[in-house]
Amino acid sequence: MKAEYVNSFYAATKNVFQLLVDIEPKRGDLKVVDSLSNDKDANVELGVKGDIKGKVLFSFPKNMTLEMVKIMSGMEMDKIDNFASSALGEIANIIGGNAMTLLSENNYTCDIEPPQIYIGDYKAVSENDEKALMMSLMTPIGEFDITISLKEKK
Repeated sequence: MKAEYVNSFYAATKNVFQLLVDIEPKRGDLKVVDSLSNDKDANVELGVKGDIKGKVLFSFPKNMTLEMVKIMSGMEMDKIDNFASSALGEIANIIGGNAMTLLSENNYTCDIEPPQIYIGDYKAVSENDEKALMMSLMTPIGEFDITISLKEKK
């Protein structure tokens, strides 16, 4: 997997978090994983199509999800309901759009598909044996993961 794929999503995530929740995520470990899966409480999958294709998974723990929604909306919540799920989907959508803009600066023409939101453990149906790269990000309100499984279209 090319560095510009990972760097584009990291830069977009950092910018969107600073703008929407006034938090700067710090990059943690990068590790290769066998599949696009995660055991965090809330997961948002973005499909990528065009010159690069694949999926990106954003995975958040419940407490962090609820705190982000509180910061953005001013509403105190005790569970991940439709409103919180929608907010997560929108955050991922904005990050994905910004990442596509950054990738276009490297001469890639790509687009994202609408976000799919999953509450609870997430396990993707594997289309192939591709490995994915999981990047952990730390914030003052919790740690979350971005798992990236992208490759150039042939």
